[in-house]
Amino acid sequence: MPELSRFAGMVIYLLFYDVGQHNKPHVHVYYGDYEAVIAIDGELLAGSIPGKQLRMVTGWLAFHEEEAYRAWNKAVQGEHFEKIPPMK
Repeated sequence: MPELSRFAGMVIYLLFYDVGQHNKPHVHVYYGDYEAVIAIDGELLAGSIPGKQLRMVTGWLAFHEEEAYRAWNKAVQGEHFEKIPPMK
């Protein structure tokens, strides 16, 4: 699972060819024992994550929306993508 970014104890991943279960462009987020699938538009698609971390990820996705969509488009075609820097 290629890493897209890492910040505040969370790791954000994209999967190659990941269009089967969630057709909407999304990322996979891991935070401790929590796992969530969050659409690039901020919708929680599956799993769970504490509210504070969900707000951080959705804010980060909003700020990096163009880069996240670019990475998603590459990943679903099996191509490597650039990492996105964490929030500062």
